[in-house]
This record gives sequence, structure tokens and C-alpha cells, in this order.
Amino acid sequence: MAAPTDSTQPARAQGSASERPIGLVVDWGGVLTAGIADAFTDWAAAEGIDYGHYLAALRTWIGPDAVDPAVNPVHALERGELEVPEFEQRLAAALSEHGSTVRAEGLLGRMFAGLELVEESMIGLVRRAKAQGLRTALLSNSWGNDYPREGWDTIFDAVVISGEVGMRKPEHRIYQHTLALIDLDPAQAVMVDDLSPNIRAAVEVGMVGVLHESYDQTRLELEAVFELDLGPDA
Repeated sequence: MAAPTDSTQPARAQGSASERPIGLVVDWGGVLTAGIADAFTDWAAAEGIDYGHYLAALRTWIGPDAVDPAVNPVHALERGELEVPEFEQRLAAALSEHGSTVRAEGLLGRMFAGLELVEESMIGLVRRAKAQGLRTALLSNSWGNDYPREGWDTIFDAVVISGEVGMRKPEHRIYQHTLALIDLDPAQAVMVDDLSPNIRAAVEVGMVGVLHESYDQTRLELEAVFELDLGPDA
């Protein structure tokens, strides 16, 4: 098995097959698509925005530098509590305060354009997992962006988008909601995400966590957890 990529990952089950996880829950952006950081830096470069200004703007809303963590436009957007046009106006204003001017209308669509590039290797991995009998689910935080949902019914047994359910990762309740949809207890499922806070929360709920860094690393970790060959020639 590949070395754990996050200290929050629990020890892998060593018991009988019935004790091993039988469910796979995966994130969308940054796991089944191109990396989020790459997509956003490309967007910033295309619009002439200093990427540092974007990061500074977000830090005024989230993280230790937040002015008031209880009033968080990002979290509100992800839960569907804030409309996209209002968020775009607020983000454009925040960017302007830090020295970068950007057109507010259509801002999120331009930001997320790079995530339209789907990682076929990862999609194939989920398909093979499902074909071998695992229950599969998608769990994604949305910034009001669209998803290419064609064919999802053949890949996922359940789809949970944060803005559609009024919950967001890393809130425990959204993991519990997702698990209920695929009728699994937490210990029966693995969560794959590219953000450490989301993995920590999944482990706190009782799931097995795999921090996604690359296709090869994630495949090896999942093969060890499920004791299945998930390679393309399996």
C-alpha cells in the first residue's frame, strides 16, 4: 500500500472481506477534474489578476485572517444561501480592494472554466470500482457552477451537491447524508478528496480518508483498502 498521504487516515482494515469498506465517495473539482489551483491560476493570468490578490481576498472571509468567520460568503454560496450574482459582485469588490479589477458578471463561470477538463483516468477508476460491486457517490461543494452530468447515472449511485442540499464539506451532516443515500455506515465507506480539512472531517465521521494527490497514488491506496485490482486491465 502507498504510504498514507494524510495523518488523519486511520489504519486499514485487516479483517475478513465483510469488514472491508464497500463504498467509494469522491469529490469532483480537483479529483475528477483538473487541479483547482491550476485552473484558478490560469483564470487569473487570463484576466490579468494578481493571484495573490485573489488569495488575500479569500483570507478576509475564511481562515485565521477572516474579519468575521460567522459571516462567510464562500460558505453561504456553497450551501446555496447566497445567489451567484451577489457573490460575484462581492468577490469583484474584494479583488478591487486588493488592487485587481475584474468584471463581476459571469466571474464564477470564467473561474471554473478550467475545471471542465475531466480527468478520464479518475473517472475510469470510479467506473471500475462500481463495476466490481462497490457503491459509489459524488460529494461536491459547489460555487453555483454547472456540472457535466451526462452519464452520471452509470457512474454514481448517489450525487450530493452542496448548494442543492443546504450543507457543505467539512460539515459532518453532509457526509452522513451522503452515506444514508447509499445505505452505508461510515466505516463501510472511503472518502477521496483533494483538501485535507474535508478528509479530516470524513475520518471524524468514521470513514476511511484518502487525500488525493495523483491518480496512481489514489488507485494504490484504494486497491489496498478494498483489496481489489482497480487498474485499467483489471
